[in-house]
Amino acid sequence: MIRQHVLRFAAAAAALCVFTASRAATAPWRGVLAQARGQTVYFDAWAGDEKTNSFIAWVGRQVAACCDITLRQVPLQNTSEAVTQIIADRAAGQNTDGTVDLIWINGPNFFALKRRGLLYGPFTQRLPNDALVDTQDRSNRYDFSVPVDGYESPWRKAQLVFIYDSADIKHVPNDIKAFPAWAKRHPGRFTFPQVHNFLGVAFLEQALYALTPDPAVLQRPVREANFAKVTAPLWAWYDQLRPYLWRHGREFPASGPAERQLLEDGEIDLMPAFNPTEAAADVDAGLLPKSVRTYVLTHGTIGNTSFVAIPYNSPHKAGAMVVANFLLSPAAQARAADIRYLGGPSVLDLTKLTPAERARFRVLPKSPWVPSGAALKNVLPEPHPSWAPRLVDAWERRYTP
Repeated sequence: MIRQHVLRFAAAAAALCVFTASRAATAPWRGVLAQARGQTVYFDAWAGDEKTNSFIAWVGRQVAACCDITLRQVPLQNTSEAVTQIIADRAAGQNTDGTVDLIWINGPNFFALKRRGLLYGPFTQRLPNDALVDTQDRSNRYDFSVPVDGYESPWRKAQLVFIYDSADIKHVPNDIKAFPAWAKRHPGRFTFPQVHNFLGVAFLEQALYALTPDPAVLQRPVREANFAKVTAPLWAWYDQLRPYLWRHGREFPASGPAERQLLEDGEIDLMPAFNPTEAAADVDAGLLPKSVRTYVLTHGTIGNTSFVAIPYNSPHKAGAMVVANFLLSPAAQARAADIRYLGGPSVLDLTKLTPAERARFRVLPKSPWVPSGAALKNVLPEPHPSWAPRLVDAWERRYTP
């Protein structure tokens, strides 16, 4: 009996160390851990990537072992499904017993829930590991130009890159303005996902950044009074590019994995992606040849941070906070940065870590299929969330038969 008590105490102590990144746990946080014990946290998350699903499953095993929390991923095809569910819960009067505890959320969906008062918070200042976040990185404090204000906690980063097969092409377009001429020389060898996919609209936003006379306007909400003027250079550019896209720009792959399949099958030579380590992961999985390469446009590309948020009516807020805090732990961030498991830059400020914690990142494997850190430094902030739906609507009106 004494031995069992000692083991239980040791497990609890280990949990405190994991969840506070070896920093002293405050009494309020110990209360959160106690309240979270035994809870089941329903985590609504996009399920379109197997490595991400595996990483979430690993997180579930860690929080189960440390804090007796059961993490259930609710797989989504689109984050808007969870947003719709939260709004439906509010309409049904489910103000304390909602069906979503934690949600992987970004941009327009965060904006929609925040302005309706459907998020719990601010909560991030209650997370011990929030002190480790790189606050100098604007994308950790703003989501598509909307202040986070403590209603979201960051957990991974992404940036627009381009992947090509160097066995087939030697020269690639290094800035947006070069794409039409390149596509004309390589007709049918480039495409991007349909514009309702986040990657498809991100490509249009990237082009708009490079082509509009005043890119700063993209950080503000869309104004109908000047929308036509701001976007006119984009449509002129796209009219030059469209005839030389895959299938003459009349059809588009449904998603990033679908366009990757086109590259694997040799139907295209160049494609955008929103994860700098995607090619490395695909080569490792045997989905792409070792001849593929990844690059970033000369003048930088759009990047963002992925966040988790807690709906206002989550019945398991303590458990959700513990999961969000674990996602910020050096152990979780180092695994997320490892291309064998997920891959991508950390949201932490490594100078805030102990030498032992920093060592986790120094020993991460390198890959010839990942752009250099210097290449990934030039990050453009995501446009205000009002731009994406407006661009999609304008594109459809122009180019949908």
